[in-house]
Amino acid sequence: MTEPIYYVNGEYMPASQAALGLNDLGIVRGYGVFDLLRTYDGKPFKLYEHVLRLQRSAAQIKLTLPWTAAEIEQIALETYARNAIANATIRIVATGGASEDFMTPPAQPTLVVMINEIAPTPLEQYTKGVKVITTQIDRIMPTVKSLNYITAIIAMQAARPAGAVEAIYRTGDDRLTEGTRANFFVFQGNRLITPKTDVLGGITREVVLEIAEDDFEVVEAPLYYADLATYDEAFITSSTKEVLPVVQIDDITIGQGRPGPNTQKLIELFRTYVSRTAK
Repeated sequence: MTEPIYYVNGEYMPASQAALGLNDLGIVRGYGVFDLLRTYDGKPFKLYEHVLRLQRSAAQIKLTLPWTAAEIEQIALETYARNAIANATIRIVATGGASEDFMTPPAQPTLVVMINEIAPTPLEQYTKGVKVITTQIDRIMPTVKSLNYITAIIAMQAARPAGAVEAIYRTGDDRLTEGTRANFFVFQGNRLITPKTDVLGGITREVVLEIAEDDFEVVEAPLYYADLATYDEAFITSSTKEVLPVVQIDDITIGQGRPGPNTQKLIELFRTYVSRTAK
């Protein structure tokens, strides 16, 4: 495979040559935000919405971005155009920039765009469902897609040995909020429920809420660990996982222990939506 081309502060270069200075606040302080989307057969999916979310994340951590949404979108498109990858991830990163005192953001932040071939989710995960675990690690600013993924990395270090593909955050009052890299949904009968607070506004999440309205009662409300046995179905969503059925949470089997009919319908609705909009 040809080496990907990245964008770094106004220049396009092979991935192996792309670098930031060691005094960049994204490196020394973790001060920065990012967003990630995917392409379908050469067309970015919901690029503008992802750029807007990047701007919202930056605003929440007081990181001033001098680029408009349209300018960032164009940079991402140009970077992608320089890569011959039909199905790719586009990662847009904005950091505080190179700081002389390793603390004060300079006038010019850093902007990076990285293009990589997408790693497809195994088909059997959609047909058989997956296991996730829960984690009670405290998070900072969950509504910001920041560079600080310490809690996510720690959580996934526990998930993988347990045979789980994701870890769902569990708050001190026993609420289930979202995964380390995914939003979380359940079905109770015909009611589709997903948390509204303490979660990142997922782009795939918003699509699912939209396409589900005609077939299900959609509710944004807290989900509690103690209620897991009452949920008929569960799934997680993300740009790369799309709609992925969950059949086990910790040692608790969800529903019949296989992807349920409502989740299967949403998978098909989502794929139809993609085929209609990503052409």
